[in-house]
Amino acid sequence: MKKWLVPVIIIALLAYAFYSWGKGFNNTAVQLSENVSESWGNVQTSYQRRNDLIGNLVNTVKGAADFERNTLTDVIEARSKATQTTIDPSNITPEQLKQFNQAQGGLSSALSRLLVTVERYPDLKSNQNFLKLQDELTSTENTIQTARTRYNEAIKPYNIHVKKFPNTILAGFLNFDGKPYFDAEAGAEKPVDVEFNFDKE
Repeated sequence: MKKWLVPVIIIALLAYAFYSWGKGFNNTAVQLSENVSESWGNVQTSYQRRNDLIGNLVNTVKGAADFERNTLTDVIEARSKATQTTIDPSNITPEQLKQFNQAQGGLSSALSRLLVTVERYPDLKSNQNFLKLQDELTSTENTIQTARTRYNEAIKPYNIHVKKFPNTILAGFLNFDGKPYFDAEAGAEKPVDVEFNFDKE
């Protein structure tokens, strides 16, 4: 074998090894990133379901005589703010996620105050449409929590993949940045009671 072939073969093998590593990293990162995007879509779908239910709930409550306008206005404004906060899951930043979380938390807080206020309205408490919407909201809140948890679960393998050495070198070069996790909403350590004892009058 000619001596000049040895370095050529070594260089070719190194180039192939680097290509294989880069291809494997990129394809895995793309797949994991798509899983994250899908999970984020499920989060948004769950929040959209809640927003739709809140619209119906507000219309039902509006029919109650002398119901506090300020409480309804707070819910309507919080809902509007929550629906205006959008995020691109491929470029999500901790600041964007925090802003999204705050908007949704503000809506949760306003909704909680609305539901607590309903206690003073026996006719509204016995309204079948209201009771059905309340049950659906409770179910949707559980769905939101599940979607957020699954989003965090999808983030973990992606972040591990792009942050491990030597993958982190390619991640920076190919613009695969780590993605932020969902944190608890502000005040989440305090339980929010959206259930009512309808036996009380």
